[in-house]
Amino acid sequence: MLDKYSEGLIWQIKNWGGRLCRPLVDTVYFGGGTPSLLGERIIPVMKAVREGFYAAEAAEITLEINPSGNSENILSAAKKAGVNRLSIGAQSGDNGMLSLLGRTHSVEDTLNTVKTAREMGFNNISLDLMIGLPNSNLNTLKADLDFILSAKPDHISAYILKLEENTLFYKNRDTLNLPDEDETAEQYLFMCRYLEEGSFSHYEISNFAKEDKEGKHNLKYWHCEEYLGIGPSAHSFLEGERFYYPRDSRAFLRGEAPISDGKGGGEEEYIMLALRLKEGLCFEKYRERFGKDLNDSIKKAALPLKRAGLLNINDDSISLTHQGMLLSNSVITNLLENL
Repeated sequence: MLDKYSEGLIWQIKNWGGRLCRPLVDTVYFGGGTPSLLGERIIPVMKAVREGFYAAEAAEITLEINPSGNSENILSAAKKAGVNRLSIGAQSGDNGMLSLLGRTHSVEDTLNTVKTAREMGFNNISLDLMIGLPNSNLNTLKADLDFILSAKPDHISAYILKLEENTLFYKNRDTLNLPDEDETAEQYLFMCRYLEEGSFSHYEISNFAKEDKEGKHNLKYWHCEEYLGIGPSAHSFLEGERFYYPRDSRAFLRGEAPISDGKGGGEEEYIMLALRLKEGLCFEKYRERFGKDLNDSIKKAALPLKRAGLLNINDDSISLTHQGMLLSNSVITNLLENL
C-alpha cells in the first residue's frame, strides 16, 4: 500500500506542477498522519517535487516524525531527500504519560532521535508538547518543559489536549483526572512565561521559536497566503479558492479530483488568522491587501477587550495578549461581529 501511495503521490505532484506551470515553492511540508512511514520512498517523492515545481535553493523542507528507537533509517532518507527541518512528536517527558496517551515511543527515544538528527546535520528541529494532560499540574508541566528544553530544540509547538469524539480517550473521559478549564489556563500561561524566559519567542498561539527559527510553512497559513496540499484530507488555497481531497486513500489513488470548499482569503478569514500571531492584525498590511482601512467599529470593539487584558492596541496593530490567546475564539468572534 505504501508503494502504491507514494506512486500515486508522485503522479499527483507532477500533474499539479504541469497544471500550475511549475511555479516557485519556498516551503515543503510532509505532515498529517505519520509521513515518516514512507521511509526511503520520501526520496523519489521529493525528487518529483523538484521536477514538478521550481524549489527555491533555500526552501524550508519539513518532515514530521515520531521518535523511535531506530530513527537512523528515516533520518538518513530524509537527509538524502533534502529535508532540512524536523518536527518531532515528543508530547511528554514522562514515560507513564506517553503510555497513557497511547504513544509507542519512550522519553529515551525522543532524546536519541534528536541526538541522531543533530549528528546527521539537522540544525532546525521542532518538538511537539501536549499540556492539560491527565493528572497534570504546574509541577508536572515544568518537568515536561525542562525535558523539552534539555533536548535544545529550535522550535516548540505546544497544544492543549483536546478530546475528539470516537476516540478511546473520549470514551474513557470520565475516568481521566483532567485539569479543569482554570487549571489548564494556568498551565498555558505558565508555559508561555517559562519558554519566553528560556529565550523562545511566542510568535503564534501554539508556537514558540528561537530567533529566525519560526516555521516558515505554517506562517503562510496565518498570513493567508496560497498553498497546495496533496494527499487524502489535504487542503489547499489557490487563486482565491479553497479545496480539499476527501479522507479516502483509495479515491486519491484513483485520481479523483479535490472538492471545492468555496472562496477564501476574505476579510473575516484574514483577520482571524492574523490575530493568531503575536504581531497581530497590522493595519498597513490590511490596507495593502483590501485597499481600505480597517473598520473603525472593530477598533472601538477592541477597547473594552484591551481593558479586560485580552488585547494590545497601538497605532499600528491589534494583537492578543497571552490571556487573550487562551480565549482567542471568543475574542476574535467579538471583533468580527463589528466588521
